[in-house]
Amino acid sequence: MSSISLVFRRVVKSLILVSVLSIGIHVKAQNAPDANAAAEQSAAGAATGASAAQAVKGDANAGGAIFKQKCTACHAMDRTVVGPALKGVHERHDEAWLIKWIKNSQALVAAGDPAAVKVFNEYNKTVMTPFPELSDDDVRNILAYIQVEGDKPAAPAGGAQGAEGSTGAGQGSGEVSNFMLGGLIVVVIVALLVILVLNRVIKTLERLLLQKQGIVIEEEADEEGESAAAKIRRLSKNKKLVFFITILLIIFFGTWGWIAMWNTGVHQGYQPTQPIKYSHQLHAGTLKIDCQYCHSGAYKSKNASIPSLNVCMNCHNYVQATEKYNGEISPEIMKIYKALDYDPQTKQYGSNPKPIQWVRIHNLPDFAYFNHSQHVSVGGLACQKCHGPIQTMSEVYQYSPLTMKWCINCHRENNVNYKGNAYYDKVIAVHDQLKKGEKVTPAVLGGLECGKCHY
Repeated sequence: MSSISLVFRRVVKSLILVSVLSIGIHVKAQNAPDANAAAEQSAAGAATGASAAQAVKGDANAGGAIFKQKCTACHAMDRTVVGPALKGVHERHDEAWLIKWIKNSQALVAAGDPAAVKVFNEYNKTVMTPFPELSDDDVRNILAYIQVEGDKPAAPAGGAQGAEGSTGAGQGSGEVSNFMLGGLIVVVIVALLVILVLNRVIKTLERLLLQKQGIVIEEEADEEGESAAAKIRRLSKNKKLVFFITILLIIFFGTWGWIAMWNTGVHQGYQPTQPIKYSHQLHAGTLKIDCQYCHSGAYKSKNASIPSLNVCMNCHNYVQATEKYNGEISPEIMKIYKALDYDPQTKQYGSNPKPIQWVRIHNLPDFAYFNHSQHVSVGGLACQKCHGPIQTMSEVYQYSPLTMKWCINCHRENNVNYKGNAYYDKVIAVHDQLKKGEKVTPAVLGGLECGKCHY
């Protein structure tokens, strides 16, 4: 009997140890980046890049900076986003065609180019943003970067997404976490089943040993007629069962609480209903209106700003979409007129205008300082870097998680383009002063700017 109890205790200890180790691995997967995997990936990428650089015409490093600024919102290397996966694109099309396509895809489509028409129709006739400002060498650099990245070995599921950073914060690490969590649940369920079986075996062996010793055992009452309350009381006296149910509840509520706290304040995918169904897909995508025509504060101030209705009226004083509503003015445009107390017949404004109560989508904590001008003007980032493929959204939603981890990953991965940038010219000038041993005051570093204190 003592040997049976000893075996039972050993099994219980082993199961508890496995559960604790699983929890530890789960927590570590949530918080700690895999430094070794990152180092291996970096080394592999460098080796691959060195070999691929001999086969391409262009500077892959320069192309990477352009790609991250202009292409990542719609394209990925090995999966379809808005546009096709770009891995191997240099094998599917020749360089001259790609240069024309990237600069102005619609010109090729309008000219009836078979390959251009095929791609255009294959992706639901989504208009690719033209980039006439790119030189032929810029496009070649982008193609060199695509070839170098495409030739890299596939990264593990958990690391690839974490390095990408735009999706979020959490998809790559989420796969590892879900796997570990599922394994932990399986371990607990198996442990519970093993305990129940061992408990039954031990009771049977104890009964046989007592009968062999001639001890009379009172038969247990018939359980079929036992009430639910009596069954619960009987089960509550089983200390092993109560122990493992308690452990299971602690793991469940602990995991649930951890996930809930981790995602507190993260509103990725938030898509409220706006008072006017303004379509960015129509205005920014089809009509190609520049983002800063409406959000004029993005390049010069902390906030991108919401356009006032007089900006809308620059166009909708004349554009009324009557051809789509049997000669009637579009209901959404009428909402603008109503808010402005504007009579489209007489083209006169009334004296009772009301503001449009737009619903804010992107919110940052009060303790987080974000300045649009630093990222748009100084950093040279495209709006899509944070807001995603905004030109394809009929209704805007929060594309990025906007977590601290997501921001830090972006700051680690993006290159600083300091050439011809007045902001960095000042920083370099300060460094030169320091090298010469000259005095550097806060004023030299911009300490007299009003926004340093009054933002």
